[in-house]
Amino acid sequence: MHIIHIATELAQVAKVGGLGDVIYGLSKAQVKEGHRVEIILPKYDCIQWNHLNNLTVAHRDLWVAEGSQRFNNTIWKATHDNLSLFLIDPHHPHYYFTRGIIYGAHDDIDRFAYFSKAACEFLFQMQLRPHILHLHDWPTSLVAPLYKDLYSKEGMRAGALVLTIHNLQYQGKSSPFHLSRIGLNGSHYLHPERMQDPFQPLLVNLLKGGIVYADGVTTVSPTFEKESKTPLGGFGLHEILCKHKNKFRGILNGIDENFWNPQTDPYLKKNYAVSSSLSDKEFAAVLAGKEENRKELCKRCSLSHQKKTLLGSITRLVSQKGPKLILQAIERTLEKGGQYILLGSQPEEEVMKALATLKKTYPKSQLSLNFEQDEELAHLIYAGAHLFVIPSLFEPCGLTQMIAMRYGSIPIVRKTGGLADTVFDIDTSDAPLSERNGFSFDFPDREGVHWALDRALTCQETDPQKWHLLIRHALAHDFSWKQATPQYLSLYQELLKPA
Repeated sequence: MHIIHIATELAQVAKVGGLGDVIYGLSKAQVKEGHRVEIILPKYDCIQWNHLNNLTVAHRDLWVAEGSQRFNNTIWKATHDNLSLFLIDPHHPHYYFTRGIIYGAHDDIDRFAYFSKAACEFLFQMQLRPHILHLHDWPTSLVAPLYKDLYSKEGMRAGALVLTIHNLQYQGKSSPFHLSRIGLNGSHYLHPERMQDPFQPLLVNLLKGGIVYADGVTTVSPTFEKESKTPLGGFGLHEILCKHKNKFRGILNGIDENFWNPQTDPYLKKNYAVSSSLSDKEFAAVLAGKEENRKELCKRCSLSHQKKTLLGSITRLVSQKGPKLILQAIERTLEKGGQYILLGSQPEEEVMKALATLKKTYPKSQLSLNFEQDEELAHLIYAGAHLFVIPSLFEPCGLTQMIAMRYGSIPIVRKTGGLADTVFDIDTSDAPLSERNGFSFDFPDREGVHWALDRALTCQETDPQKWHLLIRHALAHDFSWKQATPQYLSLYQELLKPA
C-alpha cells in the first residue's frame, strides 16, 4: 500500500509536541509492515538538519497560485531513519517557513493553506497516486476540500483521504477569503454542512472541513473519540462529529519503543533492561538503574540526594495541561517533604509568578524549575522520577504517561481521554489487578489532585510490595505501535473497498 502523510511535524526533524512523535512512530511502523510510506513537510529553516540524510532536489519550478499571483517552489527529498520525506520550499515574498518557528505566526492560516495547496500541486504534477492520503490536524485539513472540489476534477487521484485529529482545541478558524486565495470558492463553504464555524458563522473552520470532506476520520484514543462527540468535549464540533460518526473512530497512539528504551537510551547515567516478565534479579537491576538515574537527576538539578520521593512533569504549561493543578501538585509534594522537577514550556505570566512564589517558599533542594528545551533532562526525568504527574483538563491521547511507564515511573493522571485508556488506578479501577499501573482522579480540582497524590506518596514511601507491583505492571504494558498500526491499516482497507 502507498501511504502519504501530509503533516507539519516530525520527531527529531521538526517537532513541537506529540504530533511529531506520532507521525514518526506510525510511519516507521507502517514501513516495517512493508508499505511504501512518504511524508510531506514544510521546509522550515529550523529543521534539525543533522537528522536528515540524502538531501537532494526532487523537483524544481513547482508553481503554486495564491490570489492573483503564482509563486515558485522547490521540492527537496531526504531520508530520516529509513523514512522518505518531501520538503516543500516556497520562494515566497512572505517567507512562510523561514522564520525560526513552526507555529505561532500571525499568518499561520496563510502559511498552512499555502502548504496544503503546494502539497496537492506537487502530488498532481508528479502524478503520484497514493492509496491513502493521511492528513493531520487543522494545518493540513484543507487538503481534503482542495482534493475533493478542485484537484480530483483536474485528474489528481488518491484512493482515500484520512484525517487524524490530534488536538480538537485548535481548529484553524479564518475568513473565507483565505480559501479563495488558494483557488476555492470561499463563500461556498459558509454553510453548516460544509465548513462554517459553529460559533462564528462568518468564518470557516479548517478542521471542520477536514472532518466533512475526508473519507475517514480518526482521533487518538477511544475515550477521547467518545468525549469529542459531547458538548463538553467537542469544542463546538460535537454536532458535526456526531453527524459523521460512521466514519469516525478512536485509535490509541503508541510510542516508539526503540527510541524510548531505557536499555539503550544514550542520555541515561545507567541503562537498565525492561520487559513484561522480569525475574527477581532482573527487577532488582531495574530498581538499581532507576536509583542511579535518580541520583544523577538530583545532581543535575541541584536537589538533595537523600532518598525522598521524586516527582516529575514534562509538559507545555498551556491551559489544556492543567497548570494550576500542576502547581497544586508541586505544593502538596513539597509540603509532604518530597521533591519535584518540572520541565515546562509556554508558561503564562500568572503561572510563572506562582512558581516563583513556590521557589521562594521551599528549599532549593526540593524544587527544580526548567523552561528550556532539554532532551537529556527529559530522558533523565522519565528514568529517575518515582512518580510522573499529568493532570490534564483534557487529553486526546498523551504520550508522556506511556513513556514514563516504559521507564518504570508511575503516573498520576486525571481520568480523561487517552489517560483514561492507559492508566488504571491501583486502588479504584475495575480493570484486572495485573493491568493497574498508576493513580488517577476524576475532578480537576485541588481535592482530586491531593487525593491521588497522597495515595501515591504513601504507597511509594510505606508499601514497597505494592510499589514494586505497580512498577512491574507499568513495565508489562505494551504501548508500542504494534496495537495501533493494524487498526489504521484495517481502516485504510475498509475505505479502499469498492462502494
